[in-house]
Parts: sequence; structure tokens; C-alpha cells
Amino acid sequence: MGDERICVKLLFFAKARELMEKHEMEALFPSGSYDFQKLLQQILNTCKNLQPIAENVILAVNEEYVDKSENILLKNGDEIAVIPPLSGG
Repeated sequence: MGDERICVKLLFFAKARELMEKHEMEALFPSGSYDFQKLLQQILNTCKNLQPIAENVILAVNEEYVDKSENILLKNGDEIAVIPPLSGG
């Protein structure tokens, strides 16, 4: 059962969109529980182009920001937003 996979939608914003050269994509992730670091690593394994912003990225699942200390149980069809640091001025 540990090899079950789910289909999620990755959404890319700002610099992440620029690096990926697309706004969104579907990806297959292993089902199960993810903390922030595990989820980020899974995204980076799928989207190697995001490596330059990996240290500063913000993640949201189904429009809810992921706190670095919480665990999330991903389901089929979940949307994961990859949001790079925002700069103001």
C-alpha cells in the first residue's frame, strides 16, 4: 500500500512561474502525510527548475498557507501553490 500515488495540481506564481515556464501542472506524489520540508522536497524532486528559490518559498495547499510545523494529508485533486518571496518597494 505504500506505493499508492495521488494526483495533485501544482500552481506557480511570480518567479516560480518564470522558472517553470508555466502557470500550473499536474504531478503524481506518494500518498500520505507531509510536513513542510517533505512537501517542499517532493516538489523540488518533481520541479528541478525551482531549486534557485527553494530556500525562501512559501507553500499553500488548497489556498491555506502551510505552516512549517504542521502535517498535511494530501488527497487526489489537492492544489499546491508555490509562492516565491514577495518584494515590495
